[in-house]
Amino acid sequence: MKDALFAAAREAMANSHSPYSNFPVGAALLSGSGAIFAGCNIENASYPEGWCAETSAISHLVMAGENRITEILVVAEKMDRITPCGGCRQRLIEFAAPATPVHLCNQQGVVETVTLGDLLPSSFDLDK
Repeated sequence: MKDALFAAAREAMANSHSPYSNFPVGAALLSGSGAIFAGCNIENASYPEGWCAETSAISHLVMAGENRITEILVVAEKMDRITPCGGCRQRLIEFAAPATPVHLCNQQGVVETVTLGDLLPSSFDLDK
């Protein structure tokens, strides 16, 4: 499944709209139903208004009527290993469990796999 996620994330990254940072990113999510949803970063001249790749992928997941993420993969064109930013970590935990695997990639493939809980050990949770 990692190969399919990696292919989807790389394909999405190729569509990145990143004229300001020149830093393309792609993400792919495996849903509870087994579907893959991908996204790229979409920048805006008003920098805080852009979307991260993970945010774009989550929007595709939700628009398809899904609400669970079982696996996450992130790739960047210009880094040896990319992690989701802090905001995306919180967005991801909304739809995934702390034990959800997060594959951190470079251009060749998976470099490291961690859990979402490793990346965000004290997530904001209204139930706590």
